[in-house]
Amino acid sequence: QVQLVESGGGLVQPGGSLRLSCKASGFTFSMRSMSWYRQAPGKERDLVAQIMLHDGSTNYGDSVKGRFTISRDNAQNTVYLQMNNLKPEDTAVYYCNAAWVNGYVIWGQGAQVTVSS
Repeated sequence: QVQLVESGGGLVQPGGSLRLSCKASGFTFSMRSMSWYRQAPGKERDLVAQIMLHDGSTNYGDSVKGRFTISRDNAQNTVYLQMNNLKPEDTAVYYCNAAWVNGYVIWGQGAQVTVSS
């Protein structure tokens, strides 16, 4: 099975931190660029961060630049999202993503992140 399994979501106070993990199986993880997206109720699913296959370069959504960091451990088939200085507007379901050049896309099941006092 081609699969992404997420973990690490939860409730955190504003200013706090969380680390999301996404473990991949069923494909050659080291050959895939990986991304994190998020979707809040009533809003579109937006790109949070991505890490590229070839050079490890990263891209971030404007709202999370300087606060979030995406990384990967190819030996563990895992991509991470370190989220610091969390704000209430970061509350959303976070989805791990892998995409192929031919248009095939897979998603994790979603991890709820709630930032609230």
